[in-house]
Amino acid sequence: MKIAIYARSTEDNISKHIQLLFNKLNEHNSEIYIYKPFYDFIKGKLAIEGNLKTFSTHSDLHGNINYMLSLGGDGTFLETLTFVRDSEIPVLGINTGRLGFLANVAKEEINEAVNALANKKYTIEKRTLLNVVNPKNLFGEVNYGLNELTILKKDSSSMITIHTFINGNFLNSYFADGLIIATPTGSTAYSLSCGGPLIMPGSENFVITPIAPHNLNVRPLVISDNNIITLKVEGRSPNYLLSLDSRNVVIDSSIEITLQKAAFCIHLIQLENQNFYTTIRNKLMWGLDKRV
Repeated sequence: MKIAIYARSTEDNISKHIQLLFNKLNEHNSEIYIYKPFYDFIKGKLAIEGNLKTFSTHSDLHGNINYMLSLGGDGTFLETLTFVRDSEIPVLGINTGRLGFLANVAKEEINEAVNALANKKYTIEKRTLLNVVNPKNLFGEVNYGLNELTILKKDSSSMITIHTFINGNFLNSYFADGLIIATPTGSTAYSLSCGGPLIMPGSENFVITPIAPHNLNVRPLVISDNNIITLKVEGRSPNYLLSLDSRNVVIDSSIEITLQKAAFCIHLIQLENQNFYTTIRNKLMWGLDKRV
């Protein structure tokens, strides 16, 4: 197997569990590509002997890798997109962080996870991405996100107004602290905390969720993901914040934002005992009865 490993340089990622991961990969004679800053961090702290190489950019991986392993939490998992891009390299998240909704393999399950990869005992879920088509390259070469695009007021002053259009047709002017456009994957993240619904992966929808709207009769709206969404912002401040997953930019309020579904998907690895239903039960305590 050719395995790429991406992780942040944190103390959580120099544990006995990570050592076990390298040992297990070597048992399967894996060719391991380690993110260069992470390799520099763990060198001398973990025994990482074997067939090792490093990578720094997505071009170092394109066409060479069977699997990408993300070590950390969901934020780390989202960062792997900048390396995977449209290569269709399947990604498996090993949770060394906290909740781990996307990184849903517990570090205690590393042994079983590596065996599953080696024996191809898994399924692939294709997850939709949001693509910012205007302005181009607003977030550099990676102008797409797995979770959501969020517009926020830049400071603690008055609310902003986000004029929203679907395929050129006026939908609503949201007078709020901000607005979230989320994919089904992102429906369990920021959108959920703002009152948005859970959306099944593969349902071919986006959800538009206002953040602290002034009008209480404004609620999240689910739309088909084949629509083109246009956003125009106005407010007392000339600038506002725009985030795409974990990446942020400050943008002038005169700039119009257009987004749509990306032309490619991200491939997530689900092990045999994993699916969306088990994840929401285990991670969100879905339906848990505390009365016993």
